[in-house]
Amino acid sequence: MVIGSNKHRYHWDSNWAKLPAGKSFGFTHGVVIDSAANVYIFNQSADALCIFDPEGNFIKSWGAEFAAGAHGLYLSKEKGTEYLYLTDYEQHLVRKTTLDGETILQYGLPPRSDIYSGLDQFKPTETCVAPNGDVYIFDGYGQPYVHQYDAGGKYIRSIGGSGKGAGQLICPHAGFVDLRKVASGGQPELYVADRGNDRIQVFTLDGQHKRFITEAQHRPCNFDIYNDELYIPDLHARVTILDKNDHLITHLGENPSAPKTEGWPNIQHTLTPGKFNSPHALRVDSLGNIYVVEWINTGRVTKLTKQP
Repeated sequence: MVIGSNKHRYHWDSNWAKLPAGKSFGFTHGVVIDSAANVYIFNQSADALCIFDPEGNFIKSWGAEFAAGAHGLYLSKEKGTEYLYLTDYEQHLVRKTTLDGETILQYGLPPRSDIYSGLDQFKPTETCVAPNGDVYIFDGYGQPYVHQYDAGGKYIRSIGGSGKGAGQLICPHAGFVDLRKVASGGQPELYVADRGNDRIQVFTLDGQHKRFITEAQHRPCNFDIYNDELYIPDLHARVTILDKNDHLITHLGENPSAPKTEGWPNIQHTLTPGKFNSPHALRVDSLGNIYVVEWINTGRVTKLTKQP
């Protein structure tokens, strides 16, 4: 099956990830791709971090301690070395590791007693890293703030607070540092998936509100960039692609009936090839292929292979 049109046509494959006998996915929440084109799937199972080669062959797994709360997964290249940032909202932490799972640094409750009265209020959902090494932690399921740390783990500031106004957030689910305008003299910007407000909100890197992006947004979950285009998994059953000026190019796999179905997002019995159910994260590889993971308790990983 091929979906999309014009320059955005893709072959749909929901059987790409080949798990060995005895292993199964839980909720598939995060995905990243390393420099060797291996694909990492973060899911809520005893094999929480599963690694596959570009053809979908299983390489190995680790991370049983994340089985209950595996959520966001971010890959950062720092001084030539690749690291993973794993968020776990049940353990209330973000852990920075090597690609093999060795712990480098751990982030717990932000030092803000005015925001948090206890560890259980901190439920991080994703991270991203700026070029200078600053780490942004998105507390999507706890208190609606983005917390900024330096490369060594020292707290800098918190951005947000509950509300619908400029600078306010509801479920800041994920984000990324956008460098697309830097070459033409612009400044880096922090994009935040302000999912509970059905919008993307753009900040300076020190947390000053700049603008909203509401075009074509329902429930943005995270982001990736390919050829200056912005790829967004929309929890309300589609993948959205915006151009470098944040205008809509297309939606992929759109399925407006899914969020209206009783039991959504866990409606495995209605999964249809060519249509999404609840896209939660995605990544685009160097060839323009898209890997989409969905918020389904038995997991769903779809590879969209870019067509000529």
